[in-house]
Amino acid sequence: MNKTLVKRLSIAVFAILLIAIITIPKLKSGNEEKGAAPSVRGAVIPVTIKVIKPENFTNKLQVSGSVIGNEEVQLRSEISGKVISIGFAEGARVNKGDLLVKVNDADLQAQLRKAEVEKKNASDKEYRQKILLSKNGISKETYETALNDLDASIAGIENIKAQIAKTEVRAPFNGIIGLRYISEGSYVTPSTQIASLQNSNPVKIDFSIPQRYANEISAGNLVQLKTAAGKTFTAKVYAIEPKVDPATRALQARAICNNDRGELIPGSYVSVEVSLNSVKNAVTIPTQALSLDISGERVFVFKNGIAVPTKVESGIRTESEVQITNGINVGDSIITSGIMQMRPRAKVRVLSIEK
Repeated sequence: MNKTLVKRLSIAVFAILLIAIITIPKLKSGNEEKGAAPSVRGAVIPVTIKVIKPENFTNKLQVSGSVIGNEEVQLRSEISGKVISIGFAEGARVNKGDLLVKVNDADLQAQLRKAEVEKKNASDKEYRQKILLSKNGISKETYETALNDLDASIAGIENIKAQIAKTEVRAPFNGIIGLRYISEGSYVTPSTQIASLQNSNPVKIDFSIPQRYANEISAGNLVQLKTAAGKTFTAKVYAIEPKVDPATRALQARAICNNDRGELIPGSYVSVEVSLNSVKNAVTIPTQALSLDISGERVFVFKNGIAVPTKVESGIRTESEVQITNGINVGDSIITSGIMQMRPRAKVRVLSIEK
């Protein structure tokens, strides 16, 4: 009986010790967390503020644009034939009218020589018939037949010369030749690409803006370009499509930009900044200072070391700034950092003031 009692007491003590080992650390951890919470709630949050002052604010729109050459063309032959000479080097600059490619025209040259002989014979015959007509030796109809034969010979020569001209590929404008896709001896057709020719100074910039801004852009407006390398340029809008694209609901515009250094390459991407309307004496804040909650838009105003939440109404918005139309005034200090951890009436300490 005593042994059984001792055994039961041992089991009970072991169970109590096991429960204590499991429970005590959790209670301790909970007490530590409860003890830490007041210190977090009472912590002073370091912030940056901006003192509101009136300033001119421009609504800017960022869109994508593409660089295209001022003039560009794919060089092709107008007729089929074997290439007998190539008069350009890849990547070279050429002038308008330079002979770039010559297609074999031996048969046409032979036809031209034959036509010139026929023209001479027709011219001599017309001359003799004219003399006879002046002496009433032939009828007028006979002379007109000879004159028509002469005119037909001249037209035939002009036609052959036009065909010979088609065997020559000449530069239609000043520019730079691209890569060559044929060699001497190649057989080309009108569908064969010979090379490309680009005139890239100046260059044109194609871009589109949403239809809601269609009335805020016009020819003569200046736009800012930014390349993938970070270089900036100023371009001038000179043409706008007369209608909105029904597929994209956007209005296409085209600007022109000087490219003396060749830094803008046709076909490349640029970011286009379009200045729309401007507001004088506007109240603006950095975009990160504006937050949203269930009641709407709000900012935190710094007052005597406290973050005071204030409801506002926003207007024009850019990537970095937002116009505030109602809720804050000139001279207010707006908190611009630490917004995510900010709470109403939180204690704050100013680290710096934005200009």
